[in-house]
Amino acid sequence: MPTHDAPAHPRRRSRRPGVLISVLVLACALVATACSGSGTTKATATSGAGAATTANRLEPLATTPRPALPVTVDSADGHEVTVRKADRILPLSGSLSEIVFTLGLGEHVVARDITATFDQAKKLPVVTRNHDVSAESALALKPDLILAETTTGPVEAMRQIRDAGVPVVVIDPAKGLDDVGTRIQAVADTLGVPAAGRELTQRSEDRITKVREDVPHQGRKPRVAFLYLRGSASVYLIGGAESGARSLLEAAGAVDAGAASGLRKDFTAITSEALAKAAPDAVLVMTKGLDSVGGVDGLVRIPGVAETPAGVDRRVVSVEDGVLLNYGPRTDQVLRSLVDQLYGTDGA
Repeated sequence: MPTHDAPAHPRRRSRRPGVLISVLVLACALVATACSGSGTTKATATSGAGAATTANRLEPLATTPRPALPVTVDSADGHEVTVRKADRILPLSGSLSEIVFTLGLGEHVVARDITATFDQAKKLPVVTRNHDVSAESALALKPDLILAETTTGPVEAMRQIRDAGVPVVVIDPAKGLDDVGTRIQAVADTLGVPAAGRELTQRSEDRITKVREDVPHQGRKPRVAFLYLRGSASVYLIGGAESGARSLLEAAGAVDAGAASGLRKDFTAITSEALAKAAPDAVLVMTKGLDSVGGVDGLVRIPGVAETPAGVDRRVVSVEDGVLLNYGPRTDQVLRSLVDQLYGTDGA
């Protein structure tokens, strides 16, 4: 996925498959464009006018849970970790921060990863750069618990944190919509609030289901290509079966054009031939990526784009970098924005 770090930094891509790569894409995308921290989901209408946004302020559960600790949990890196306190929590990704805050425990978060761009996190100190954590900065905050991704690094920094005696729990990544609840529950169990996890999981899944019920049924599903763009670095990639966007596109009633054209990897360099084979009716991009190429006008100047149905119609779906592939409590809003942009806000 997506983070949040990027095909622009290939050394990271080998650490995680699928959505994990996309999460990586998101983080470096935020850094590479001087991360404004807006965190909203925007629409770029087919005509280039108008925008639909999601709230950048999270909606915590109505009742603040009280952690029942200690708990012992299995960390995704193979360790068994006992969590004895959760008064000072340090989540090392934007998506993990979002879950902690939405569970109602945001007041215990002491710092943030650069990809945590939602309103409640903005004033927190940042302990990462290019998604690499500073062990010294993290330890100086005296955290009781660190929540990490499988991509969190460097390895030396994570080892230094563990050697200092701080519990580190690595959470399995979400690979698609079906993993939203699993990921939420893993965080909730780690924090000693399993009931809150079940409540948030149910709320999130219900909201996603409601959006899916509102997807217009058409005779021919639109083909949508997920493009990763960084004009400043001349990086132009098309997502394949492992990009992390497939389940989101399918939930919106669309076909992942890259995957359908036979692209099996996460991302492949854009060529005229690849675009012609994918033949997308629309393209899905991250907002900062679209900005980096000069908007829709710049996008259609990328070789091959103008010749696709999407390029001819200037049909572009734009979603904010820091939330697109989080697969968390705001995924229903991302899906709603995608549906509205593909079919029109009136659902027609």
